[in-house]
Amino acid sequence: MFTTVLMIEKPLAPADVELVTSLHGDEQVSFVVLMQPRGDQDRLLRAVDDVALGYLEDAAHEDREPEGDDAAPAAERALAHSLDALRAAGSEAVGEVVDSHPLDLLRSVVEQTHADEVIVLTAPHFVEEFFHRDWTSRARHKVGVPVLKLFAQHD
Repeated sequence: MFTTVLMIEKPLAPADVELVTSLHGDEQVSFVVLMQPRGDQDRLLRAVDDVALGYLEDAAHEDREPEGDDAAPAAERALAHSLDALRAAGSEAVGEVVDSHPLDLLRSVVEQTHADEVIVLTAPHFVEEFFHRDWTSRARHKVGVPVLKLFAQHD
């Protein structure tokens, strides 16, 4: 069985589930999902990304993601939804919400599960990517397995 650590920021959309579950053809895949909610952090960077992608309405919208203690219930629901969707697609899936130090947790999960790969499934983050401060770039320096970056579907 192929083991994939999947880092996400929001619930998986059906297209995301289809993408990650079909990457290895008919081989059975087991997922360990790490849900890292962005919360209110990097609001300016997200607005720049939205403008670059043409999502002007999103860039100007003041609706903020929950943060602090308010972020935990939303992140738990997003994680549960994502795990259910992966299981419904025929994969094994477990996971946890990341409350701090996501890259340190990623490294330990990869080591503990003997993961074959890491998939970082996020929205595009152009500013962070340009400066190599995005999760994928940073994860490549932390784990000893291939790290693949995929773009999540925009709802």
